[in-house]
Amino acid sequence: MLLRSSSRSPSLLTVESVLMMACGVAAILIRFGAHRGESIIQWQGWAKVLLVTVVVEAMFYFFDLYDLDRVRRKTVLVLGVLQALGMASMALSLIFYCEPRLMVGRGVLLISLCLMLFVMVSWRLLVMWLIRHPRFAERILILGTDEVAVSLAREILSRREFGFQVVGFIGDQPELVGKSLINPKVIGLTEELEDVVGRSKADRVVIATADRRQKLPLIPLMSLGLRGDVAVEDASSFYERLTGKVGTETLRPSWLIFSGKGDRDRFYRRIAGAMDLAVSLVTLIFALPVMAVVAIAIKLDSVGPVFYLQERVGKHNETFRIVKFRSMTVDAEKNGAVWAGEFDPRVTRVGKLLRKTRLDELPQLFNVVRGEMSIIGPRPERPVFVTELERQIPYYCQRHLVKPGITGWAQVRYRYGASLEDAREKLKYDLYYIRNQSPLLDALIIFETARIVIFGRGAR
Repeated sequence: MLLRSSSRSPSLLTVESVLMMACGVAAILIRFGAHRGESIIQWQGWAKVLLVTVVVEAMFYFFDLYDLDRVRRKTVLVLGVLQALGMASMALSLIFYCEPRLMVGRGVLLISLCLMLFVMVSWRLLVMWLIRHPRFAERILILGTDEVAVSLAREILSRREFGFQVVGFIGDQPELVGKSLINPKVIGLTEELEDVVGRSKADRVVIATADRRQKLPLIPLMSLGLRGDVAVEDASSFYERLTGKVGTETLRPSWLIFSGKGDRDRFYRRIAGAMDLAVSLVTLIFALPVMAVVAIAIKLDSVGPVFYLQERVGKHNETFRIVKFRSMTVDAEKNGAVWAGEFDPRVTRVGKLLRKTRLDELPQLFNVVRGEMSIIGPRPERPVFVTELERQIPYYCQRHLVKPGITGWAQVRYRYGASLEDAREKLKYDLYYIRNQSPLLDALIIFETARIVIFGRGAR
């Protein structure tokens, strides 16, 4: 069945291959007409359409569009399809330049890609609607009955639109069987795991226990996982995909060590580094007139320098001096470093506008050019705060494994942070980004950043 978790991606691949080939055939008929188009299709046309389909499918795979657990939001879907088709058009243009005989005809590629954009987005929206329908929702059985299991169930229940349904809990305490922990009940014992999975028709078993010394039914879990009928997953990984952040409360070092990063991630980092330099240089050139106006406004509004240099902690805990437009009075920290508060009296009149529009961050592009920062990454923090945060928050130092960024996943997913608890929550998003860096995630962050800047949300 298309919507069963174990067969969604192969089924999508098959259906979408047919749809893409249909778009290619339709493009030929639109471009050349029915009579001539049919002759082109019969004379090597099918092979050329198949080539286009294979390249587009490869780009869909590269941008993780067949990982339905990642593509659960409309924005992510549309951005992913646009990126995949854009890369496919460049790849096909290169192929046709090297071997012109593979071209179907002038204008056919553009028409087919436009058709694919409309058809694939519409088809995927239909699939997303079906996945979220209660009848087709992925049925989750939670292995565990403690606070970790209950907390995970609450997260799932608060996100019903993601297409998940909790069918119940399973534990090793007979007295809890039949009792309701929140809404789903405890429906069996761990020793009956396979029978309970069959009765509940579960699609996925999520292992959610706070005590890792607790004996797990390893043989039944392996049997379920190897048969492929039911997915078996750790609560940390499931929570990560569900919420877009990492649950540091139950995080184990092994989960970070075996993160699965490999050659593709190294290639991505090289490409991202080159893109950072190119984008920052181009943006600086176009932003120079705006920056000149901002500099004049700052000088006219208050006494002091235009730019503000501040020490921050970067990659591998190396410190650097971040460059920002000054938005506070020159004596803002005469009593020591403190978090910026809401309606902070130290902020100047021009500074309020700069912070609301994020224009005070523009000079950080110079830090990107110097290689101290990236466009996207965890926000760099001050050494005085980092020392305290590393002491109080587990795994906080892990955010310094990558270059800090002008914007990041935590910035677009969480409000402005000005406390220890805010830093703890934002770390969850930073760790998620570090583990899941990809062109699609970067595109989503850029899109969300633009939306936040336009509407002036979350500024302080």
